[in-house]
Amino acid sequence: MVERDREVSSGAGAGSAAGLVTGAALIDLARSTARAHYGATTLGTGEATLAHAEAVAHIIEGLRLDPAAVAAGWLSSMRSQMPRHLDFVREQCGDEVATLLANVDRLHGLRLVTRGVSTLEAKDERTAQVEVMRKMLIAMVDDIRAVLVRLASRTQTLRYLVASRAQGALPFALEARHVFAPLANRLGVWQLKWELEDLSFRIIEPDTYKRIAGLLDERRVEREAFIASTIAALEAELAAAGISASVSGRPKHIFSIYNKMQSKGREFDELYDLRGVRVMVDEVKDCYTALGVIHNLWTPIPKEFDDYISRPKSNDYRSLHTAVIGPDGRALEVQIRTHEMHRQAELGVAAHWRYKEGRAAGSPSEQRIAWLRQVLAWRDDFVDAADWREQARQAAVDDTVYVLTPQGRVLDLPRGATPIDFAYHVHTDLGHRCRGARVDGAMVPLDYRLENGQRVDIITAKTGGPSADWLNPNLGYLASNRARNKVRQWFNAVELHETAASGRAALERELRREGRTGANLDALAVKLGHDKADDLFVAIGRDEVGVNQLRAAIRDEPDVAPPEASPLTLARKPRSGAGTRGVLIAGVDGLMVQFAKCCRPVPPDDIRGFVTRGRGVSVHRSDCRSLKSLAVAEPERQVESSWADDSGSGVYAVDVHVRALDRQGLLRDISEVFSRERINVIGVNTLSRNGTATMGFTVEVAGVEVLRKALALVREVRGVQSAGRRL
Repeated sequence: MVERDREVSSGAGAGSAAGLVTGAALIDLARSTARAHYGATTLGTGEATLAHAEAVAHIIEGLRLDPAAVAAGWLSSMRSQMPRHLDFVREQCGDEVATLLANVDRLHGLRLVTRGVSTLEAKDERTAQVEVMRKMLIAMVDDIRAVLVRLASRTQTLRYLVASRAQGALPFALEARHVFAPLANRLGVWQLKWELEDLSFRIIEPDTYKRIAGLLDERRVEREAFIASTIAALEAELAAAGISASVSGRPKHIFSIYNKMQSKGREFDELYDLRGVRVMVDEVKDCYTALGVIHNLWTPIPKEFDDYISRPKSNDYRSLHTAVIGPDGRALEVQIRTHEMHRQAELGVAAHWRYKEGRAAGSPSEQRIAWLRQVLAWRDDFVDAADWREQARQAAVDDTVYVLTPQGRVLDLPRGATPIDFAYHVHTDLGHRCRGARVDGAMVPLDYRLENGQRVDIITAKTGGPSADWLNPNLGYLASNRARNKVRQWFNAVELHETAASGRAALERELRREGRTGANLDALAVKLGHDKADDLFVAIGRDEVGVNQLRAAIRDEPDVAPPEASPLTLARKPRSGAGTRGVLIAGVDGLMVQFAKCCRPVPPDDIRGFVTRGRGVSVHRSDCRSLKSLAVAEPERQVESSWADDSGSGVYAVDVHVRALDRQGLLRDISEVFSRERINVIGVNTLSRNGTATMGFTVEVAGVEVLRKALALVREVRGVQSAGRRL
């Protein structure tokens, strides 16, 4: 290490034992460190480690990244040389290079997964997994330069495999085609995209590659002469128009030619862009002026013009593309762009790290914001899962975590996801039976927070379901709405099943009692206003169909419509017209009186009576729907009824219906309202579906005013949408 090559900051501490090394000195230090430790070692492909590192560093320099990135390129294979290589690199080259190298190592650790995804046979599955994989590659690192270093390393690996004709190159080529080349395209680094595509194409389809390359070589001399004459003519016309421009032949990419032959169904000689030139000017207005000059000089080909300046591509590529009938009647493609557009097209996101006029292109924070915004835009293009859409608008990169199944499939989950969230994402039944989990081979608790790149294996029970504790947000078992909804649905289904089983048992008891065990249950359900027998079982289990109503339907009696009334009682003090608990029945003494459960009247509701067969008078509210249907069939059974003077001395059962947005603690908060108002709750029934809770309470009140006050307070509870008496 040479002392004059160092810049040592006066405040540099333990971050680097040798001080803070920057610029060209940092690259020299990384180069000498690599040469000292790589020696004659080789990589798994057979390539010499030192040769690989030197080529990677050269590619990164070509992308014009900063010295820290070039140093990371030299040291990108140090992980294979020593167990604590990051500490060593931090000591030698400082924190920035060590942190960048740690990100490169994370991406390298996914190599088996990316190769496995690339070999999936099902195209749709492979496409979906590749998209998620690209997201994960971005999310796994804190610095976009690490992705560029990884792209440079894979490019050099393919160069070696092609040059050496080594065995086992196909998985690397498939990985490059399906993962790394599209990723380079997303980043806008076209010089790596084209090379990755051509190299992988040469390995995957060698015969086709050789055929197209041969066709290009056969016409090379003729094509070069044509391009030279075209450039001379075009430069003269542009100069005459007062446009300062540089014109050059455009390099041909074999994979691009192959793709166009396939997509457009054309033969080799029918492609327009086999002969192409690129015009580079100083300003945007000169691009359109040059376009006019070219179209005036040669005849444009219809439908072969694209304006990517006014409508840039998603990776910020900008240029004018046109095709014309050039000299000698031959088709010619022309690209027109500014020098700045060309730099962006070649370097893409790497352009954010270039140095301009001897100083950095913006502060580190500005550089990070630039590429971070780009990453967010890509994620919006990729996204599909519902949980991500809820959080994607938050301006952060770390709100999604990417984890792997035991088979290497990549799943995207919300940040903070647990093994239970993972299990429900894979399959609902797997989530229900989840009892434990291994992460990267180690047992973890079910509330463990998953991290990017971890491999998760779920341990299940043969039978059973989720725990109610999973829905408690304070315990932290679930982070995704998808998993929460699945757990709620399971408990709702269990509750519904138990309610239906209870109702079925009650119905079977009545059928046996009436000697009608062979009755048609579906017909009986329709008679009682339900579509099928299962719905009737649930209604009986919820006490919506009373015993007497059920018996009447079984006996095929005409008065099956009224819901079951409360148990019959005798008047405490018979007097003229006096009924139960202060109800006066006009012209009747000492008659049994019951309050109908369908409407549960409370003083001072307007009430009417209905004389039943053998069960006294059933008292309803005047606006009761059941009473109206009975009155239509048998109006003569209606009797005038009113409240006696002592009607306010007792308590009355009332059904209350509450609808609210479901949340933890909702039932507790509503129950506390009734408790504060000294209202006794004698029955509760709740149902949660699609985030909405429907709750039924049976409460005891002394009168309507007490109930109105309580309901007003219930409506003020957070999330409550409506609260009132059941009609």
